[in-house]
Amino acid sequence: MSRWTPRMPARCFVAAVFLIAATSAVAAVPPAAPADDTLAAARDLYASAAYEDALAVLNRLRAPDGRPDEGRAIDQYRAFCLLALGRNAEAERAIEAVVAAEPMYHPSDADVSPRVRSAFSDVRRRMLPNIIQQKYAVAKAAYDRRDFAAATDGFSQVLKAMTDPDVVAAANQPPLSDLRTLAIGFNELAVKASAPLPSTPPLPAPTPVEAPPPPRPVVPQVYAAEDSRVTPPVTINQTLPLYPTRPVPTGQGVLEVIIDESGTVESAAIRATVNPLYDRLALAATKTWRYRPATVNGVPVKFRKSILISLSPKN
Repeated sequence: MSRWTPRMPARCFVAAVFLIAATSAVAAVPPAAPADDTLAAARDLYASAAYEDALAVLNRLRAPDGRPDEGRAIDQYRAFCLLALGRNAEAERAIEAVVAAEPMYHPSDADVSPRVRSAFSDVRRRMLPNIIQQKYAVAKAAYDRRDFAAATDGFSQVLKAMTDPDVVAAANQPPLSDLRTLAIGFNELAVKASAPLPSTPPLPAPTPVEAPPPPRPVVPQVYAAEDSRVTPPVTINQTLPLYPTRPVPTGQGVLEVIIDESGTVESAAIRATVNPLYDRLALAATKTWRYRPATVNGVPVKFRKSILISLSPKN
């Protein structure tokens, strides 16, 4: 006895095969990137606690040619998302990138949780002392090349950074406390040096002379730290005296010496006074100072050196 089996018409069979093939082709096409990959979209996703989705958008936004301000915001929200997802090691690296780019940034209390603010504070306490020392070195280099406007701005940034709550404890002890004293002194000197000079009336016309004056003797050139050709002197003995009485007053000043070709102090002058008594003691001490002389192409030369003097009750 034969069994009857229903058969599909040929046209229906062809249509079914086409439908299956088309469905497979559509499934094989990768989904297109979202059209709303923007920082605003990532913020909205973070606010709605969709941390994985927000992090995916932020990772796609990290283009190497992006704007610096947007790049900092991207790193900030990446850190927020990573902390929310418990990926603490990655979050710490993201926070380090934020602090390196913008050391004074603090997350807003309204935007993030106390846990996020605490994570940022931990990284800032670790990184800010080194950042402050680097900023001081840049400001001091500007001062040495007599770019007093840049030096004033740099020293001001150093002093402002030392008032940050995350670094104020470290700023009250060495080496940052010593650096603050130097930054204050050099900042005051830079401000004075950058002030415009008072106008002077024009000089009268010179009186004609019948004969030219005798030639002046050639004076050896005096080099300074800003001259790239010179190798600066090496200190052998440069000891400042102790203050003779107690208590020791607080004060800062600058002593300038000319070191000759033999390494002795040819002359000394106070450029910014500490106080009259200590000025005289410091000038007298320079007569015993000794150096290995500065050189240009191996030849000893004269060199002008400035020394910052700081007095405090600790001296």
